[in-house]
Amino acid sequence: MNPTIDLLKSHRSIRKFTDQAVSDELLREIVSAGQAAATSSNVQAVTVIQVNNPDTRDSMAELAGGQTWVKEAGAFTVWCADLRRSGAACASAGGQFEEGMTEHFLIATVDVGLAAQNAVIAAESMGLGICYIGGLRNNPAKVSELLALPDQVYPVFGLCLGYPAQDPDIKPRLSVDAVLMQDTYSENQFDKHFDDYNERLGHYYQTRTGGTKVSQWTDEMKKLVGKESRPHMRSFLDDKGFKMR
Repeated sequence: MNPTIDLLKSHRSIRKFTDQAVSDELLREIVSAGQAAATSSNVQAVTVIQVNNPDTRDSMAELAGGQTWVKEAGAFTVWCADLRRSGAACASAGGQFEEGMTEHFLIATVDVGLAAQNAVIAAESMGLGICYIGGLRNNPAKVSELLALPDQVYPVFGLCLGYPAQDPDIKPRLSVDAVLMQDTYSENQFDKHFDDYNERLGHYYQTRTGGTKVSQWTDEMKKLVGKESRPHMRSFLDDKGFKMR
């Protein structure tokens, strides 16, 4: 349709990178593009930490479940929801930061997602590949310790950036008809698309793995949302000052 939409639809997660470094100048430009994303009430509740120390990157790769691309990518960053800075701005104007508000937590977390995706598109437009690392939330307390994160700041995810050393296929998504609804929510609209998507995603996995992976989307959702997922996050966020009231 146009180059921007073509770029958006060509996204793949990259997990193999060349040895070429991502320059500091390019990374700053990518983060700057992230800053240009929409931000609720101009809070700009995002902090990005570039992790250069090899030992720290090794530790984070292990904490994320043995994701070796964390230490192999040309650059690795951790994207944090940050209310510490806006709280300091509030204090500098003579106010008192109101801790523990669920709305503030949502604002900060959404800001991180918006900014990171802007940055990802900027990176991909420059020929880089990326991989989000949600696995950092396996042990967010240890990640916070490694990064010296204060209260009111938490790591939402990591982001690998680098020059791709692989060319994987594009993972298919659900049909737009299962996602785009008119006027009201319709459960009858999406369940009829499950069989088709299971077939398309199953074919993708078979092709990508040479026939070694057999999986369907409904089975994946059974494994993911059919059980508790990182129940430690509630107490971790509470300890960091995000008390949700």
